[in-house]
Amino acid sequence: MLEPPTSPRPLRVEWLGRRPYLEVQEEMKALLLRRIAGDAPDTLLLVEHQPTFTVGRRRGAMASVKNPGEVPVVEVARGGDVTFHGPGQLTAYPICALPPHRHDLHAWMHGLEGVVDGVLARWDIKGERDERNTGVWVDGKKIAAVGIACKRWVTWHGVALNIKVNLDYYGRIDPCGMDSSLVTRMADHVSRCPTVRDTARAFSTEFRRWWMDWSKPPP
Repeated sequence: MLEPPTSPRPLRVEWLGRRPYLEVQEEMKALLLRRIAGDAPDTLLLVEHQPTFTVGRRRGAMASVKNPGEVPVVEVARGGDVTFHGPGQLTAYPICALPPHRHDLHAWMHGLEGVVDGVLARWDIKGERDERNTGVWVDGKKIAAVGIACKRWVTWHGVALNIKVNLDYYGRIDPCGMDSSLVTRMADHVSRCPTVRDTARAFSTEFRRWWMDWSKPPP
């Protein structure tokens, strides 16, 4: 069993490359159980998925899937509605045990939004918050979705940040229950769009900085 931390906890970061959603979901579930048991450190998984629509726990969310076509539709444990994962998008899964003084899932999600803001700022993109909706927005359009799950105060699922994803996929759903025209990507706001791998490096740095400060014990 891992001892309660007396200093900021170590964080393992793993880049998975491009992988099928269901395959990564099984790895995430296994890591969740290991973290609950104290047999694994806090971990940040970074991945670029093959095309998949995921449906969260919100009541009636499946109705937001309109025309999936050949793209798999997967029901998942996170909160929220329907979203898309696919090439050109970075998905980040923090499997982290929230310390006792941080048992606040709203604060956790706001922290993840702040990490995305930090990533976008590296490319001079200004992220914004919407008090009524989770995620990060740019010029009134959603650029990153945030949806989490938590078991025994260990979090899983996380953030999907659109970099140069094909937005036509969003036309097959009502993403997060809204019109697909309200989705954007980094490529629409910069002259030179970063790669998913470069964005993953930036996310890793921003998340590590925030997590180490946020998780350290109070004085």
